[in-house]
Amino acid sequence: MVEGHALRRVSNPRPDPADPIIDIPSTPPAKQQPLLQSAVTSASSSAATTSGFILSWYFSNIGVLLLNKYLLSIYGYRFPIFLTAIHMLSCSLYSFAAVRWLRLVQPQCISSQRQFMKIAFLSSIFCLSVVCGNTSLRYIPVSFNQAIGATTPFFTAAFALLITFRTEPAMVYISLLPVVLGIVVASNSEPLFHPFGFMVCLASTAGRALKSVVQGLLLTSEAEKLNSMNLLLYMAPIAASILFPLSLWYEPGVVNVTLANLRADPKFGLLLLANGTVAYLVNLTNFLVTRHTSALTLQVLGNAKAAVAAFVSVLIFKNPVTTTGVVGFGITVSGVVLYSEAKKRSKVSSSS
Repeated sequence: MVEGHALRRVSNPRPDPADPIIDIPSTPPAKQQPLLQSAVTSASSSAATTSGFILSWYFSNIGVLLLNKYLLSIYGYRFPIFLTAIHMLSCSLYSFAAVRWLRLVQPQCISSQRQFMKIAFLSSIFCLSVVCGNTSLRYIPVSFNQAIGATTPFFTAAFALLITFRTEPAMVYISLLPVVLGIVVASNSEPLFHPFGFMVCLASTAGRALKSVVQGLLLTSEAEKLNSMNLLLYMAPIAASILFPLSLWYEPGVVNVTLANLRADPKFGLLLLANGTVAYLVNLTNFLVTRHTSALTLQVLGNAKAAVAAFVSVLIFKNPVTTTGVVGFGITVSGVVLYSEAKKRSKVSSSS
């Protein structure tokens, strides 16, 4: 009996206060398990949606570059102003459908004539930038075009200093040195370097930076701020109304050549339609990626986009590249990454 009593005491010992207590989570009730599965499914669906928008953004940005290069350089349709006007017309129609019919965003109205004049001024800068960018593709490869376009932060910082007298911390300006150095190295070793193509591409990059600075100055009040979709809705028709007359004056014979191409080659019409559609998708996916991620994420994606676009264009058009040119492009992109980090740190330090 004593032996059996001892066995019972060992088999059911009393807890020692010195022993650690392990907290074992309880199994969720059966009713909560579907809710957990639903949350996981929702998160997976959101991640898949965001990934889809990012891939679409890459596809549209690279696609419009390749289509522009093909039409203006390979196909022989040498009317960059008229092609840009088609882009703006497409953006006008698609923007109206997206904002007014589909209600992808809340429609915003122009509140005053003063606001309209500001938007018209932005449209003129926008026209300059896009026309110069498309014109450059007649003369230089997409890879070199993207290398020059990567210098946008340099022009943004320069215009911000000249127009707004806003200075940045020293590290921001130091980070811009490799941006400039890289494009100098790439330019000196570019096999298909063309002076005029280089200059208009530089003008396009400067125009893009000028637009962002001026937009920050002009549309500052809460009553005048427009999201990118509504801003495009108003800017695109103004830009088209500027570009079509300019094309007829500066590009004589454009209408006859376009009609003749449409009659002779049915694929030409599809190319123009695809080109205008993808040009709008660039703006739409830009808005969607920013909404589902952040402006900083879009900036990082943009840094990688230039390298991807250059690589894809070399594969398709087989334009010659040099090791020095690739190194120069890499230096420029590295400088842009450093600039982004320096800007982010300056904002954090100023807000703290």
